[in-house]
Amino acid sequence: MSGSNINSDTNNNINNNTSNNTSNNINNSNTSSDASNPSINKSNTSSNKSNNTNNNKSFIYEYEEFVKSHPKGHFMQSIKWAKVKSNWINEIITVRDENNRIKGSMSLLIRKVPFLNRTIMYSPRGPVCDIYDVETFKSLIEKAKELAVKYKSYVLKLDPDIEIQDTEFCKIVKQLGFKTKNDSENFESIQPRFVFRLDIKGKTEEEVLKNFSQKTRYNIRLAIKRGVTVRIGSKEDIPEFHKIMYETGVRDKFVIRDTSYFETLLDALGENARLYLAYYNGKLIAGTIAILYGNKCWYLYGASSNEHRNVMPNYLLQWEMIKWAIESGCDIYDFRGVSGNLDESHPLYGLYRFKKGFRGKFTEFIGELDYVFNPITYKLVEKSEIAFRELRRQLFVLKAKIAKEK
Repeated sequence: MSGSNINSDTNNNINNNTSNNTSNNINNSNTSSDASNPSINKSNTSSNKSNNTNNNKSFIYEYEEFVKSHPKGHFMQSIKWAKVKSNWINEIITVRDENNRIKGSMSLLIRKVPFLNRTIMYSPRGPVCDIYDVETFKSLIEKAKELAVKYKSYVLKLDPDIEIQDTEFCKIVKQLGFKTKNDSENFESIQPRFVFRLDIKGKTEEEVLKNFSQKTRYNIRLAIKRGVTVRIGSKEDIPEFHKIMYETGVRDKFVIRDTSYFETLLDALGENARLYLAYYNGKLIAGTIAILYGNKCWYLYGASSNEHRNVMPNYLLQWEMIKWAIESGCDIYDFRGVSGNLDESHPLYGLYRFKKGFRGKFTEFIGELDYVFNPITYKLVEKSEIAFRELRRQLFVLKAKIAKEK
């Protein structure tokens, strides 16, 4: 492997996300390894409760700094994000150079597939490495293969932060044996395949605001003129935020997470996350959650009441989040998902039009990359997954409708 060391750096002090669903059928022992030589070394530490906390803290710091500073770094590759996903097991894979510095990594989330003695292995927006360094990328895959045996995973699923126009990377993943899935047009994939991204590198608030569409600037000023106020919330505000999140889910027909999920998110991300709340006449009418990690900022969640939408709180909330990104020295503000169908009659066109007004770049990612370990299970699960998500969505809408009629 030409001087590359592969290390699985997960232990009890780094991650306590143990899934009850996997405990009976899967060996979820944590592993660590010695980075002092080029071989793959594993030592089972699952029963050893006396792990070196200082070493763990040192690794966490090293890992987080690597991910934050890397051009392909993403908050979903952080250990903090793994803590949000408390119903998944987390494993961290690193590849080191000849000076024992991390040069590639993947945070893997692993969860049991219902009714099957198999797991899915997922690396959201991974890997974090030079994507053209085939040796490093291949080394990460080899370690993932080892973990796939340990956890009985049927697939390794990636959805890297790489645009579809990158033909060189497309060739690399094909050569490495990945199946590419890029047929999702709306929100069928795990992460959105189409987003808007705003370049704010080295720009002032005035320069950024000036570039917005005239209507977007007007609506921001209208919200201020009408008396909409925005404040930064805390964990204690989550129940109130969740009420309008639920209202949004019912209106737009998508499933929302429970209150505890958002509370965990704020706890785990800490200063990297902000809850923004918009009020009109003293009443909460909209809210958002933004994540700032490294030199990027993401608009992660948004909610709005059915009332007072004409005072344009969502425009002001976006502007407040963008200002946070600017003052923090970010290069990119990511509006996250939109539909890839740009037909004005499409049900999601309004979301596209709203985000487009901030004049970001419409970006299409490469899609999901699947490295299949068990073809039979893969075919079975992939065929049923979309149907299951749609059934779950319809049940949520039906449940909300019944509750409203009571």
